[in-house]
Amino acid sequence: MSDIGRRLKELGVELPAAKTPVANYLGTKRSGDLLFVSARVSQIRGEVGSDLTTGEAYQAARETVIHLLAIIKEDVDLDAIESVEKMVGFVRSSRTFTEQPKVIDGASDLLVEIFGKHGRHARTATGVAQLPFGAAVQLELILRLRERA
Repeated sequence: MSDIGRRLKELGVELPAAKTPVANYLGTKRSGDLLFVSARVSQIRGEVGSDLTTGEAYQAARETVIHLLAIIKEDVDLDAIESVEKMVGFVRSSRTFTEQPKVIDGASDLLVEIFGKHGRHARTATGVAQLPFGAAVQLELILRLRERA
């Protein structure tokens, strides 16, 4: 079992089957040692601050990053990830909701649990009026990969 596979098991995280893109784009695109990971929306639907609590949306972000890891695993070995460089997060927010950073921490916290200090990243957490399919959260990643052998 790979190092990251062992770590996921220790955390009780099971990667689901990767979902295929819903339109004309790739799940991931490599450029040199960077891997750009297309955005994925949460399976949890609703507006945070009216339909969902911050805690429920935190879980949505956590689950969404698990789905992103499943997509990444389709294209590269998870042990090839040197570091998480950046995450962009969008939160479908009510007009008065302002805790977007706490929501996106659901994904950030899990990445640090999995990759340790290499999981720490630059980040954007933005509130939006709507996301595809009425999702509560949308995330995308930029990763740095180890040099190819």
